[in-house]
Amino acid sequence: MTNDKPKLTPRQQQIFELIQRAIARTGAPPTRAEIASELGFKSANAAEEHLQALARKGVIELVGGTSRGIRLKAGTLRTVNETRKKGEPSGAASGLLPSLTRSLPGLEQLVLPLVGRVAAGSPILAQEHIEQSYAVEPSLFAKRPDFLLRVKGMSMKDIGILDGDLLAVAKAREARNGQIVVARLGDEVTVKRFQRTSGGIELLPENPDFKPIVVTPDDDFELEGLAVGLIRNQPLN
Repeated sequence: MTNDKPKLTPRQQQIFELIQRAIARTGAPPTRAEIASELGFKSANAAEEHLQALARKGVIELVGGTSRGIRLKAGTLRTVNETRKKGEPSGAASGLLPSLTRSLPGLEQLVLPLVGRVAAGSPILAQEHIEQSYAVEPSLFAKRPDFLLRVKGMSMKDIGILDGDLLAVAKAREARNGQIVVARLGDEVTVKRFQRTSGGIELLPENPDFKPIVVTPDDDFELEGLAVGLIRNQPLN
């Protein structure tokens, strides 16, 4: 039987776990410069070399043209969990997120509704907004999501959130500065980086072609949730 589990060096394991922690904390992967700073590399090029090695091993996917173009691939966490379960050496395993230390994710499935167009004034998870449901592995996410939202447009492309992706969202009414949020303005639902200032709330894009959205007191504004993961909506090879 072929052993297709990824074999990571201790340093690769560190970077893999750093990526997961960044996504859990902010909803977005780290930049090469942030990885270099965190792990004491002399330059971002060293981080890039390790990322390329992780991509070759099938652990992550790199998206060109974006500073945060790093994605965890479906199935990666499952195979890593199986490796840990069998007691194979883990390198820097002490830094694993709790979601990686649970029992095999293949034993359970999480069914998430995919939210479509939302009518103004009605709950985002109202039945009429649900297009379909997806069964996914819980261990793909650092925090348990409540629903999926199909990303529309390229306003967040510089952190690897692209048009057509499925964003996993945990319901929330509060957010910290810098977190990736799903917010609703009237009947428009948008994915942006949250920023609260002395003057109010701003929703920041991650694409210089788009302008920040300034939320005014007169706006019909609702914070719907926090991004906790991303699924690239394409067939698996």
